[in-house]
Amino acid sequence: MRSPPPAASATADRLELMQTFLRIVDAGSLSSAAAQLGTTQPTVSRRLQALERSLGLRLLQRSTHAMKLTEDGVRCYERAKELLASWEMLEADLRGASDEPEGTLRVVVPHAFGQQLLVGPLTEYLNRHTRVSVEWLLHDRAVDFIADGIDCAIHVGEVHDPSVVAIRVAEVPRIVVAAPSVLSGVPVPTHPDELARLPWLSLRTFYRNEVSLTHVATGEVRPIVFHPRLSTDSLYAIRSAAVNGLGVCVASAWALHEDITRGRLVHLVPRWRAASLPMYLIYPSARFHPARLRTFVELMRETIPGAVAVALDADEPDP
Repeated sequence: MRSPPPAASATADRLELMQTFLRIVDAGSLSSAAAQLGTTQPTVSRRLQALERSLGLRLLQRSTHAMKLTEDGVRCYERAKELLASWEMLEADLRGASDEPEGTLRVVVPHAFGQQLLVGPLTEYLNRHTRVSVEWLLHDRAVDFIADGIDCAIHVGEVHDPSVVAIRVAEVPRIVVAAPSVLSGVPVPTHPDELARLPWLSLRTFYRNEVSLTHVATGEVRPIVFHPRLSTDSLYAIRSAAVNGLGVCVASAWALHEDITRGRLVHLVPRWRAASLPMYLIYPSARFHPARLRTFVELMRETIPGAVAVALDADEPDP
């Protein structure tokens, strides 16, 4: 069997070096990348050094405890990911292979949504695509797709980054609730203006000292100003605090529905709602995206709206 021409061999070598570089960034360390590639850390280190020499650029700044992309490394990561995706698509097209999703998909999801609400859609995705594995990463901070090696994020709230693709997939309704003990000895509020006299909790990700409610029938808007007894950035924490009788809160209806049904919380002024929160799928803009990402986005667009929908008694008349 003849050896490939030098140019073809060099091209194959560069593809392997770029694949190794992408794996190092996605894995977060040389040792993790070596384990995922089934090789040794010295081999991974040599490949990285060979790529840096061939490009004449420093791609990673490494120390004993940390690893960070340089500016050139960020550019290389973006272009290499796009190039390798294009190469994979070319190979599949030439071989007539099906575009079967495979590999690992890294997704960032807000804590509460990722622990409960969206596990159903995730399960359906994994059941459909058995050659894909998912790293389901829960945090609420802004996503750095390149530095953190993230493929996609599910984000609640408006998106202001023009460099990403943002697909609006749902609206998350929010309602006002409190434990029955909070209402003990006081008249049940019938209008937002009466809520200010009660103790309040704030979900500082979306409101702190003020929240506005809108009447579902008339569109009238009423602001409520308060000094919260407890402020948190966790949807689960504010729900637990409300159930324990610490105060009134505004939160996602899906997270409160069971507690309302069981009588642990009371839905206050049900004809009034806080503005719904938009939910987006966001991912880096690129000419090509792997099948595992494309199919994930398609399925989430189909399934998330149903997961977010909750039974709200919108027809209940105002007292």
